[in-house]
Amino acid sequence: MSYEWLEYFPKRAQAIKAIRNYFDAEGFIEVDTPVRIPAPANEPHIIPPASGDWFLRASPELQLKRLLAMGFTKLYQIGPCFRQGESGDRHSPEFTMLEWYRANATYLDVLDDMRRYVVAAAMAVNGSTLVERDGVQLDLALPWEIITVQEAMIKYAGWDPLEEYDQDRFDFDMGIKVEPQLPKDKVVVLMNYPAQAAALAQLSSEDNRVAERWEAYAFGIELCNAFGELVDPIEQRARFIAAREEKIACGEVPMPLDEEFLSALGSMPPSGGAALGVDRLIMVLTGAPTIGKVRFT
Repeated sequence: MSYEWLEYFPKRAQAIKAIRNYFDAEGFIEVDTPVRIPAPANEPHIIPPASGDWFLRASPELQLKRLLAMGFTKLYQIGPCFRQGESGDRHSPEFTMLEWYRANATYLDVLDDMRRYVVAAAMAVNGSTLVERDGVQLDLALPWEIITVQEAMIKYAGWDPLEEYDQDRFDFDMGIKVEPQLPKDKVVVLMNYPAQAAALAQLSSEDNRVAERWEAYAFGIELCNAFGELVDPIEQRARFIAAREEKIACGEVPMPLDEEFLSALGSMPPSGGAALGVDRLIMVLTGAPTIGKVRFT
């Protein structure tokens, strides 16, 4: 029997405590939302496991946004999420997610949140902002490198997704050509995704070819996905319907539409929101080789 968890679990607890301390000091309210839900968001290639006639959540996003629509302004949640068919060194069918929202804020505001609590978590775990993986050192306190998705695709994949978007090519090249070549010695933020990859993000007011969405990476490991949140219920319904059709075309089970969420969305203020894989962050902070080392399974 392996007892490697004895090494990683105290550090995991220290990191999560530091994250909670950050959000509590910033005036956020920690909430719990249901794990078993009737209508997850329709997102191609993300498959929430069935639980009777309902589903185990892949994310608490829709429930947290309903709370924003009720008048809450700063929310966060740390808890289990589930995705069918995801397993490997960086994936687990059950994983821990941190999700947080700031009302009347932007996707850049939640990027600042991430910078600050990641540094706090590193100090709590290591007494330093330096982390190391595969012989590469990274200082989490140094400025994070921001690269637009357009720049990254042109540099590493040789084409411009804003000029001629191809979903299959984009997904393939992002995973095979772009992510493996991102610098490993700094945190990298891929900023401003093509509008077709907006998901639940609003489009940029400066360039409607791009969405207010970023993803952050450390050592090439994807940690966090963030949006300037879409608050238009008509547009969101249209996107969900299009995503349902795409899931059907991929041979996946489409999700029912969450009418409670769509009804509430018109009352939600402009907001910035983000979701971070806690287990992956622990891997980065501790140097753990796989996600299985930092979760009890």
